[in-house]
Amino acid sequence: MKSESAYRLDRLPVVQAFHWRSRAKSGLRKGELVYYGPFPASYGIGEVNAIVGSFVAVNFRGTGEARVHHDVIHERYLIPITKSELMRL
Repeated sequence: MKSESAYRLDRLPVVQAFHWRSRAKSGLRKGELVYYGPFPASYGIGEVNAIVGSFVAVNFRGTGEARVHHDVIHERYLIPITKSELMRL
C-alpha cells in the first residue's frame, strides 16, 4: 500500500549501515530531520526526539509507506537531511 506522503521519498538515496555516509556523521541533534537509510520510503522522514548513547528516538509521524510513528533506532541507520535535500523532496 502506497503512502500519501507530502515528501518525494523515492528521491532519498538508500544508505546501508556499513556505508561511509552512515558512519561519517558529526552527531545527531534533537529536532534534526532524519530518515532510515536502508528503507527511506518505508519509514519516511522523522524528527529526532531524544538521544541516549547510540540510540535515537525518532518521530516519523507516519510519513512512510509503513506508517511508522515512533521508533528507537541505532544512530548508524539514521541519515540527516540537509536543507537543500529537503527542498528537493
